[in-house]
Parts: sequence; C-alpha cells; structure tokens
Amino acid sequence: MARPAAAQQEIAYVNSDEVLQQMPEYTSVQQELEQLEEEWRSEIQSQEEEVQRLVEEFQARELLYTPDERERQQERIREARREVERLRSDYFGPEGQLFQRQQELMRPLQERVLEVVEGIAEAAGYDYVFDTAGEYLFMYARPQHNLTEDVILELGIDNPNTPSDSNN
Repeated sequence: MARPAAAQQEIAYVNSDEVLQQMPEYTSVQQELEQLEEEWRSEIQSQEEEVQRLVEEFQARELLYTPDERERQQERIREARREVERLRSDYFGPEGQLFQRQQELMRPLQERVLEVVEGIAEAAGYDYVFDTAGEYLFMYARPQHNLTEDVILELGIDNPNTPSDSNN
C-alpha cells in the first residue's frame, strides 16, 4: 500500500559543475584532456595535410597516369580520407577516446562529490537533493520516499527483487 505523504519534505540543490570547477584536481583533469585533444587534433591536421598533398600531386600528374595508375592514385586518396575520418571518430566520436578518458578521469571526482552530498543530506535531514547543472538530476533521495515497490505491487506485477510465496 502507498505510504502517507510526509507533511513537509526538505529539498536542497547543488550545482555539481560549480563544485567540480572548484576542486583542485579538476584543473589538472582539464589540462590533461586539453593536451590530449591538442595532440589528436594535430595528428588529424597532419593527416589532412597529407591528403591535400596527395590530391595536389594527383592533379599535377593526372594526365601522365595510365588509367590503372590513375585509379590506384584515386584509391590511395580515398583511403587517406577514410583514415582521417576514422581517426576523427576514434578520438572525438560519441564513444571516442576523448570521451572515454574524460569519463575515466572525472568519475572519481564525481563520486567524491556525490558521497559528500549524501553525507550532508543525511546529516542535515534533507529528503531530496538535486543537481542544477545541466538537466535536473537527483543526487540524493531518502530511501523511505521510494515508491517503486508500491507502484509495482499496485500494478500487480511480480517483482523479481521481492521473495515470492511460491516456495512454500
């Protein structure tokens, strides 16, 4: 059954971006990410320059090539372009190395902030704490306000997390 609503709930908020930016470790994480990004952009730029050199060389000698040589050179250019795109995707794509490295470096900082928020919330008696950075996300919620199991029961759904009576 649904629990009675509390007369008054204590709600607080935190801007995790602001907190993270004040952490000394954040600066070194940002510097490392910027350095990686600079290196990778430089590598891609170098590859793009190589593609441009191949194109210019092809254009200068195109009339001298046999049809087979012309096709080989064009394929070489296409392959060089594919390589540039592959690098760009590997480094900067949605699941690219920069994103992965950022997640890896930021996770410990974020976990520390979350741990501190939970400690403060419990000590100060807050029922909910949400994060105002970006989309509003709850960083903490008192477990007694979790209605998930009540909703599952009310819907008549068997919850695999609840022991069943069929073992009798």
